[in-house]
This record gives sequence, C-alpha cells and structure tokens, in this order.
Amino acid sequence: MHNTLGTKTCFLLCRFNFLVFYFDFSATYVGVGMICPYLINVSVLVGAILSWGIMWPLIENRKGDWYSATENSSSLHGIQGYRVFIAIAMILGDGLYNFVKVLGRTLIAMYHQIYKKDAGAVLPVGVNNSPVNSALSYDDERRRQLFLKDQIPLWVAITGYITISIISVIVLPHIFPQLKWYYILVIYIFAPILAFCNAYGCGLTDWSLASTYGKLAIFIVGAWAGAAHGGVIAGLAACGVMMNIVSTASDLTQDFKTGYLTLASPRSMFVSQIIGTAMGCIISPSVFWLFYKAFHDLGEQGSEYPAPYALIYRNMAILGVEGFGALPKNCLTLCYVFFAGAVVINGIRDLLGKKWARFIPLPMAMAIPFYLGSYFAIDMCVGSLILFVWEKLNKAKADAFGPAVASGLICGDGIWTLPSAILALAGVNPPICMKFLSRKVNSKVDTFLGS
Repeated sequence: MHNTLGTKTCFLLCRFNFLVFYFDFSATYVGVGMICPYLINVSVLVGAILSWGIMWPLIENRKGDWYSATENSSSLHGIQGYRVFIAIAMILGDGLYNFVKVLGRTLIAMYHQIYKKDAGAVLPVGVNNSPVNSALSYDDERRRQLFLKDQIPLWVAITGYITISIISVIVLPHIFPQLKWYYILVIYIFAPILAFCNAYGCGLTDWSLASTYGKLAIFIVGAWAGAAHGGVIAGLAACGVMMNIVSTASDLTQDFKTGYLTLASPRSMFVSQIIGTAMGCIISPSVFWLFYKAFHDLGEQGSEYPAPYALIYRNMAILGVEGFGALPKNCLTLCYVFFAGAVVINGIRDLLGKKWARFIPLPMAMAIPFYLGSYFAIDMCVGSLILFVWEKLNKAKADAFGPAVASGLICGDGIWTLPSAILALAGVNPPICMKFLSRKVNSKVDTFLGS
C-alpha cells in the first residue's frame, strides 16, 4: 500500500500464512473506534478475519476452477464478485431481519396504542384540552405544553409534500432520463407509508432502516425498467429518492425529540431544517465537485476514497435487472449461506437477550470489511483498546473526555482533507513519501535499487 505524508501513513504490515493485515494509522478510524461500542469494533474485526484471513485466500486457491484465471482481481466475474455479492447478501439478510422485526414491533405498538388504551390516555393535540397528568414532573409538563403550543399546521405538511412531489416528477426525469415520471409518482405515493413506519420504528428501536427501503426501491424499479431501458440507473436514482424521503422522516422525528427536550419551538426547528436543506443543495454539490477535481481516482478501488458502497449499490441494481446468471461459480450458493447466516445470527441474538447478545457479533458490521478491506478494522480496534485502557485507569475521565478526544481525532483528520484537496488541485506534491513493506518485498526493492 502506498500513502503520502499528510494523508494516511501505513504503520505496520503483518503476514501470517493466509492472514494479511496492516494498521493504516488513520486518526479518523481510531476516533470512530473510540466512539463505537466494543461489539461493533469486534464484529468488524471478526468479519475482516473471516473474509480476508480465511475465505478470500481459499477462494483464490480455486482460481481457474471457480472463476477464470485470466480475470482481473477487480472484475465481478472473478474474486471481486465473491467479495461484493457476499457482502451484499449479509447486508440484505441483516436489513431484512431488522425490517421485519421493527415493522412487527411498530404494528404491535400501534395496535396497543389505538385499541388497548383509554381515550384519556391519548396524547392531546393542544394545550387547552391537555389533561393534567400528576405522574409528569414539572419539567416534563412544561416541555409538553411548549411543544404542543407551537404546532405545524397539517395543511403545510400536505401542501409541501405535494409541491415537492410535483417538482421531482418534472425535474428528475431530465436529470436521469432512465427514471420515468411514473416511477417517481409511484415512489411518492407509497413513500409516506414507509416513512411513517421508519420514523415510528426508529423511535422504538433507535434503528433507521432507510437504506433497506432504498434497496427495496433498487430491486423493484430496476426490474420494472429492465436492462433495455436503463434499469441500473433508474434503480439507483429511485433508491436515492426513496432513501431521502424515508430517512428525512426519522431524522425530523429525532430532531423534534431534541427540540422537545431543550424547550425549542417545533416551528423554529422545522424552519431551520428547511434552511439547512436549501444550503445543502448548494454546499454538497460544491464539496463533491472539489473532491472530484482534486482526486482523479475518486471511487476507484485502492484509492484514498474508494467509496465502497457505490459499487455495492451498483451491483445490487445490476442484480435486480439482470438476475444471478453472471455470478462466478458457487458465488450464489455462498450468498445464500451468508444471507441465512445473517438472519440466524440476528435470531440468536434476540433469543438470548441483552445479557448474552453483547458477545455475539453483528452481521451488518461483519459485512463491511468483506468488501472494503481489513485495514480499518485494526484502526477501530486500536481506538477501542485506547478507550479500554483509559477506562481501567480512570473510568470517570474516560467517560467524560473519551468522546471529546475521539471527536478531535475525527475532526482533525477531516479538516485536513480540505487543504489537501486544495493542494492537490494546485498540483503540489508532498515532499516526503513513506512506505512500509514486508521483508520479502523490501528485499526485492533493495535488489532493484542496487542494480
């Protein structure tokens, strides 16, 4: 691996038979590891060992039998096909399981709220008819009164949604000609139901399933459009539309809860969201343009910004349009196994309860290094190790300052990307280049330099 000073420096390279891991000293991933629960970091490490330590070397030994020996390592007809589609299978298995679980809990909770509660226990719709609840503290009663006093009229929500729908139906087909207007119309008709389920379920479980609804749109719209009519682009664009609608619902609900706790006006928060969204329409494309111009290998495998989920979602769209015929030998069988494994692991976690579930890895976290690689797993576990040692030495300070230290590492590394992009645009190269190699490769380099 080759990295330049000022971006990311490869710090350690270890090789043990099948196992090929290295520690890419990224302050961002170390900080993320300090913030993420231990279970997430361990799950990522288990996924990295299972994939890059065991599975991929074994599959590579089948080169010429399971897939053509002439295939490039990045070809989906070769080893890359196993990496991508097995990761997709695990993500879909985990997402589908949690989708069914959250949807079931949502429907049960709604049933009990509507049919099992007394009329007087229903949340009031205004201050004037708000019953006095002696069980609430003064602060909670004050929060409820202030929150309900400043409601957003229903007609504003309906009018706004219809207006945005009309704009999307007119504008999006000009941006993505493959995404026909009637695809968008169908999405906007069914999206409110899915958005409500996602918001309600996220409130119950703190788990947003927006990406799962997006994958659903990929397969449905992609298959509907077909390969002859740009089904891949149509599916991906439909995924973006669906995810924006569904995720916005849960995000707004979380923001309103924050406003409720901080005695903020719901209307002021809603207006702030509108202003922020309008700013994002300008800022986000500008930032993307800056990265696109500064890093010409943006999105390519092995680059500094590989954008792994871009390839995963693209191949989901291809799968929805073309089916499974193009996959390498035994790839579909392995996908079935890992899809079922993700469902089974989640089921075992729920059956054992919270006490023992914390010792069972999460399939979604395990799936990430299957395609992305193993390097960030070591980084995140280093962050966990730092926090673990700190807690042993002084738990109070670790709890108080751990998130601040992690945020500083993430922000510091993130802020540097802007001047790095500017320097790259100006054609400025770092004065020093560092590389750490294995003993075998280092001997080859020394021989080459001495010749």
